[in-house]
Amino acid sequence: MTSKTAGPTPPDDLTPQQPTSPVVNKVTTEDIAASLKAGVSDFVARPVMSGFFGLFYAVFGILFVWALVWLGKIWMIIPAVVAFPLVAPFAAAGLYEMSRRMQTGERFGWSEILTVMANQRKREMGWMAFVTLFVFWVWMYQIRLWLAIILQDASFSDFDGFLNAVFFTPEGWTFLAIGTFAGALLSAALFSLTVVAMPMLLERDIDFVTAMLTSIRVVTENPVVMLAWAAIISVTILFSLVPAFLGLIFTLPILGHTTWHLYQRAVQPAEG
Repeated sequence: MTSKTAGPTPPDDLTPQQPTSPVVNKVTTEDIAASLKAGVSDFVARPVMSGFFGLFYAVFGILFVWALVWLGKIWMIIPAVVAFPLVAPFAAAGLYEMSRRMQTGERFGWSEILTVMANQRKREMGWMAFVTLFVFWVWMYQIRLWLAIILQDASFSDFDGFLNAVFFTPEGWTFLAIGTFAGALLSAALFSLTVVAMPMLLERDIDFVTAMLTSIRVVTENPVVMLAWAAIISVTILFSLVPAFLGLIFTLPILGHTTWHLYQRAVQPAEG
């Protein structure tokens, strides 16, 4: 006798669907140029609010250097200034949200932008901040290590003495060569991890590991173009530091807005 089972027939495939990874596009120099144009346009559209984030970043840099002088950590000033661009992507979270809202035509004010930024601590952005600060710490630690090994007999009692030891002695040149190489590796690694991960975490409900892996794919699939973008960021920010960090009031917002638009071109929109 054949038994009959009541109820609907279960589907043949009960395997849960896996979330698809974000699709990465090919990026060209024209995309960078168009993103820069859009970034400047966003800055011009809301200069006071955009400039506020650049001003905050600049003031933080000034206070940071002043604290190093006050603590007598003269040797940390140059590596700290050089590493300063490493934390720029995280500092630009508010700029990404501004560009997102301008792109979608949403109205916004200070409260909307600051609320979105405050809410990021409850999401995956906090982990990205940890990654960024960890790389910054590794940079500072390895600089201190090479100073102790290579310039152990040098005097760092004042800033002039430090500059003389670093730039006008054979040991200083060795330190600069090794430090530059190590710094380039760390900067390349952090850039690859974060170049689109930060704006992606702001826009999408994904985990920070997926965001970092997508960011790495953007760089590995567009190495020349993304290297050019990394060079533009580094050179622009470093030159902005020269006039007592004040150039960041203009350049950081433009770079932040531009990063949002480049992310939009580098990664296809999420489905749904």
